[in-house]
Amino acid sequence: MVAAHVSASDRKLPMNATAIDPAADPKGFIASLVARSRAAQQAIEHYTQEQVDDLIRAMVWAVARPGVAEEVAQFTVDETQLGNYDGKFLKIQKNTRATLADISDDKSVGVIEEYPERNIKIIAKPLGVIGALAPSTNPEATPVIKGIHAVKGRNSIIIAPHPRAKLTNKKICDLMRAALKQMGAPEDLVIGIETPSLETTNELMRQCDRVLATGGGAMVTAAYSSGTPALGVGVGNAVITVDDTADLADAAEKIRVSKTLDLAASCSADNSVILLDSIYDDMLARLQAEGGYVCSAEEKGKIQAALWDEAGHINAAMVAQPVAKIAAMSGIEPPEGTQFLIVLEDGFGPEHPFSGEKLSVIMALYRARDIDHAIELTRNIQAYQGQGHSCGIYSRDDGNIMKLAASTRTSRVMVNQPQAPSNSGNVWNGMRQTFSLGCGSWGGNGPNHNISWRDLINETWVSKPLAEHKIIPSDEQLFGAVVDRLA
Repeated sequence: MVAAHVSASDRKLPMNATAIDPAADPKGFIASLVARSRAAQQAIEHYTQEQVDDLIRAMVWAVARPGVAEEVAQFTVDETQLGNYDGKFLKIQKNTRATLADISDDKSVGVIEEYPERNIKIIAKPLGVIGALAPSTNPEATPVIKGIHAVKGRNSIIIAPHPRAKLTNKKICDLMRAALKQMGAPEDLVIGIETPSLETTNELMRQCDRVLATGGGAMVTAAYSSGTPALGVGVGNAVITVDDTADLADAAEKIRVSKTLDLAASCSADNSVILLDSIYDDMLARLQAEGGYVCSAEEKGKIQAALWDEAGHINAAMVAQPVAKIAAMSGIEPPEGTQFLIVLEDGFGPEHPFSGEKLSVIMALYRARDIDHAIELTRNIQAYQGQGHSCGIYSRDDGNIMKLAASTRTSRVMVNQPQAPSNSGNVWNGMRQTFSLGCGSWGGNGPNHNISWRDLINETWVSKPLAEHKIIPSDEQLFGAVVDRLA
């Protein structure tokens, strides 16, 4: 077993040891952490590819190895009271391995790309100190995945956890730090803030070299306002369509898997499902067979009153909780064996809160006339919440699949896959493995893609003269018929 707490330096200090009180002087406290982090980063700035890859392997093994993964999963549930053991274990044991496998063969040191036809080479260079935010809903794998992406680019990372998960974050960071030390690298390549607060998190975002923000909308907005280049994420609220060509049994099973994974702690869980009219009754019956319970109008009203306050704020006590607890808090009695709740919906926007992100095992179900109506519903639902994040479709019709993809303001469309474990990458698809999902301008972000180490480096482009100069085409070739049209 790796020790749960290790020294931070040759002076045998604990990870956050400092003479500075973070409550009294958050600016000075973070400055001391950044100084340590920067010294560690500079120590590996010229590491070889092999050295870097050995470090990230050690970081994952320290947390995800047999015995430790189980301990971390249970510890996370015990501290946060969010999600369940199976979901946490899957993330820490499988997702971290899958992320490592996804980036292990990537070249991140030296020349990483060449374009012979343009006589250009691209050299990767580290950014420096990454300031990362970790949410309470995914605190078990987020520090590991962000950590290895940072170190893959020869950066160091300081992780600011949600206060609800500060002990989980410390446990995981301590494990990674111990592994780094055993590999002969500086422990301070990974530093976790042990006494998180809004003030220390804001200071971290101001003082680091790049912010990697995963968390609530307010925190992501703060990241973009920090004055430091930031990579943020948008609001979730995945909308899933099932058309009349889908394998309904397969779709129902995968929707259940996605909706109940870690009790819907992920923002990628199926928040709304749209069924085409021709398969509505059959598909609904299959969802019920998978453990879905269709709430009456009265039950829907009770859940709504319990899940949101008058200002529209979600009740955190109902986030990522089992059906039994949600039912008890709402005053309803679904049958034994219910795995997720289904509320029938036909509207969208603030007056229809179930159309928004729920972070719970509650699904809004819509009925659409055809694929065009499904696309219209998807656009309207996500214009309220979740625009730019992700959609899914169960279909065998490429025409419908591409029509949905082309007509929605979304960065990801998962086809015939369980949404929550798929859009952040998995072994059954080619998406980059990450927990940081860019949502483009639709979601108030820069990138649309899955954030990886490639977003945590600087690039130097080396350009040599071409063997033959490029030739500017004649006006006839360059402008074509436009010349005549503008005459």
